[in-house]
Amino acid sequence: MTPWIVGTLILLGGFFAFVAGLGVLRLPDVFTRMHASTKAGTLGSAVILAGVAVQFGTLAVVSKVLLAILFILLTAPIAGHMIGRAAQRTGVPMWDGRRMVDPPPLVSREGDAPLEEAP
Repeated sequence: MTPWIVGTLILLGGFFAFVAGLGVLRLPDVFTRMHASTKAGTLGSAVILAGVAVQFGTLAVVSKVLLAILFILLTAPIAGHMIGRAAQRTGVPMWDGRRMVDPPPLVSREGDAPLEEAP
């Protein structure tokens, strides 16, 4: 029974990793690509690592897998946020469903004055 569970988890994780890669290739702008790579990539990696934990089943491997999954869950959303923020601040155009549009102007934290545009 265990080989079937391990195989299913690894194939499912591979599918999610494939979908993440496909999303990076096919989606129209940096913001939707970032979403695909962080969400599906994180899920794919976590499911593959869960398959590894089930396969080996020792306390050492399971604890390392849990730490790796926790690390991925903590760092992938932050990296995606930073990529999106950098793209928005540098003026990368967004996609509105039909065409690419310019991003809205940046505003300060108080919301009263626009920030200076990047060169």
